[in-house]
Amino acid sequence: MCFFSYFGEAFYKMRNIQLIGVILVIVGSFLPLLRIPLVGNWNYWKIDPYLSGIIWTLSALGLYFIQKEKLKATRIIAGSLIFLFIFTIVAIKLKSLDFFAFLPFKSWQSAFAGIVKLSWGWFFEFVGAALMFFGINKNKNLNN
Repeated sequence: MCFFSYFGEAFYKMRNIQLIGVILVIVGSFLPLLRIPLVGNWNYWKIDPYLSGIIWTLSALGLYFIQKEKLKATRIIAGSLIFLFIFTIVAIKLKSLDFFAFLPFKSWQSAFAGIVKLSWGWFFEFVGAALMFFGINKNKNLNN
């Protein structure tokens, strides 16, 4: 039995660019997102397991809506992913500042908080969510 015939004709209609976006978001969650000296690289699971579960659930919902050709729902999911990525980056920066709050001078706090660097995995996360968001032009005929 062919893989494509199992999923039916709807699998043929999936939008490839949006599918690539979902794959980039999922793969990006396993890539290094943070570089912490003496600790190493962290991915989404090491940053926060609950947040990574939310990201994977939203990616699965996005895949479902792409397969069902629900453009508006797919864009809502992609917007939610972008919001969660921005939320995570802001939370990382604030947490690193709070972690070094015991230091007596503000300049020392920001210097030590600056050693926590964002890594190249974020590129995959944001590009994948952007491809999900902008993947389909709604003016085109979706039945082709």
